[in-house]
Amino acid sequence: MAIGKRLNKAREGIDREKLYPLADAIKMVKERAKAKFDETIEVAINLGLDPRHADQMVRGVVTLPNGTGRTLRVGVFARGAKADEAKAAGADVVGAEDLVEKVQNGTIDFDRCIATPDMMPLVGRLGKVLGPRGLMPNPKIGTVTMDVTGAVKGAKGGSVEFRVEKAGILQAGVGKASFSEEKLVENIKALADAVSKAKPAGSKGTYIQRVAVSSTMGPGVKVEPGTILG
Repeated sequence: MAIGKRLNKAREGIDREKLYPLADAIKMVKERAKAKFDETIEVAINLGLDPRHADQMVRGVVTLPNGTGRTLRVGVFARGAKADEAKAAGADVVGAEDLVEKVQNGTIDFDRCIATPDMMPLVGRLGKVLGPRGLMPNPKIGTVTMDVTGAVKGAKGGSVEFRVEKAGILQAGVGKASFSEEKLVENIKALADAVSKAKPAGSKGTYIQRVAVSSTMGPGVKVEPGTILG
């Protein structure tokens, strides 16, 4: 009941049918982020496509200009000089066969996973473990790469992976409630720009249809789609 009352109070002043300019929506969400922890600010974008078709899948990675506010643990599958490079770049877990065995035994000490191309035959064995967690390295989002330093620093510096779900909705965390309104607006626009550039050829009609922002424990606020671009 307490949670229900708090959420109902947070909804006061929000017109559930109105589309707000992005800056106004962010202000309203921040004002209502009253939890005892620094809530994550999340954006949900409804895209005009059907991801069940291979030519309408949207997936990518974007480095947010102001970071995410999260400290990610990064794991890297690499050998030799590339393993040393990963450690120097700040990777938390680095290994080859030993790391594969560790993951197979159920120990996953990382939030983002990177691999050099030569390691993929080994890492491929972990598909059933890493895949459901969204951790499987993929060249399309820059996590299978020889540029280990760039990938690790990107993950540590605030890069966010995005992927459209079955219902055509894409969701991502874009910062913390403690961020300024300006920084959150910049981050959301960077995400929207990346999503816009990832528009598949098979998508017809209006691509970005509906947008909403919310905090971890707060209500959603609908956003005028045109205000998140540019």
